This record gives sequence, structure tokens and C-alpha cells, in this order.
Amino acid sequence: MSSAAFDTLGYFDKLKSAGFSEQQARVQADALREIIEDKLATKQDLRELELRLKYDLTIRFGSMLAAAVAVLAVLIVLVK
Repeated sequence: MSSAAFDTLGYFDKLKSAGFSEQQARVQADALREIIEDKLATKQDLRELELRLKYDLTIRFGSMLAAAVAVLAVLIVLVK
């Protein structure tokens, strides 16, 4: 996944002003950054997923259409 925008310095400053030590604030900011980068989807990730799903659905629909035409062709031959 792509990197999501997260202001680690701003978060670090907020934690320090709330009473966290510098080391605690740094560890918290780094941990949250890792979670955001690893687990959250970005707009680009969603666009890529949408394109893959459209492609997969197009292939499936094409396959079903081809199968339906083949079945109809066999039925037309058998009915004559």
C-alpha cells in the first residue's frame, strides 16, 4: 500500500504537550505511523482495486456470455 499522510511531528508535539516524555511520544508516533502505513488503504489503493474488480467482472461476464451463446447454438441445432 502507498504511504498515507500522517503528521508524526505534530502528533509527537501534541503528546509532549500532554505530558508524555520525549521517548514515549516518539515511540507512540512511530507506532501509529506504522499502523497507518501498513493497515489503511489510500485513494490510490482503492482506485487500483476498482480497476482490478472491473477487469475481473468483465472477464467473467464475457465467459458467461460465450457459454450462453454456445448453449443456444447447441439448442438451435438440436431443435431443427
